[in-house]
Amino acid sequence: MTQADEFTIARQKMVHNQIKKRDIQNPEILAAMEKIQRHFFVTPEFHKWAYHDRPLPIDKGQTISQPYIVALMTELLELNPVSRVLEIGTGCGYQTAVLAELAKDVYSVEILSELAKSAKARLKALNYRNIHLKQGNGYYGWIEHSPYDGILVAAAPKKIPHRLTQQIAEGGRMVIPVGSDIQELLVVQKCNGKLETTRITGVNFVPMTGKP
Repeated sequence: MTQADEFTIARQKMVHNQIKKRDIQNPEILAAMEKIQRHFFVTPEFHKWAYHDRPLPIDKGQTISQPYIVALMTELLELNPVSRVLEIGTGCGYQTAVLAELAKDVYSVEILSELAKSAKARLKALNYRNIHLKQGNGYYGWIEHSPYDGILVAAAPKKIPHRLTQQIAEGGRMVIPVGSDIQELLVVQKCNGKLETTRITGVNFVPMTGKP
């Protein structure tokens, strides 16, 4: 059996045991996570853990989220093929790729220039044409392309950033971890111009950097 075959089997097991068994049933999400090679987004020394249900370190002290959290946050956005999505915290680009499999366009902002550069090269090599990346302060979002049907924040601010809520389209959703020592995953939905916040579960993300 080749290593490629081993990775394929590991992805199938990951989707079945870690995601589907934990009530993520969206077929598009399951298909995306079975397709995307998570080991491609981490350095070789972490390949053997690439399909385990755990976060892994990437460059500059950041992490790639555990597969279940990636699936959960994606499902909570309730995307469709015409959705426009803003991602804050590109990181290595794995979550970005998952979003790109479900949405029409993904706009992703990464504050660390080294990560932004490497993610751009990685996603280009994977032939994604609907991903738009820039280096910048995630607290400001990407207002030129707003409003967005979905906003996914992959780092934890101490409170919900006001500038990001302004970029949610009517009926749209933002999925965001909030807190410092104790973090909660929240869904913020805009209904009739007002924001409704739902608490989902406890999480543990790297802190959101930059100035609000």
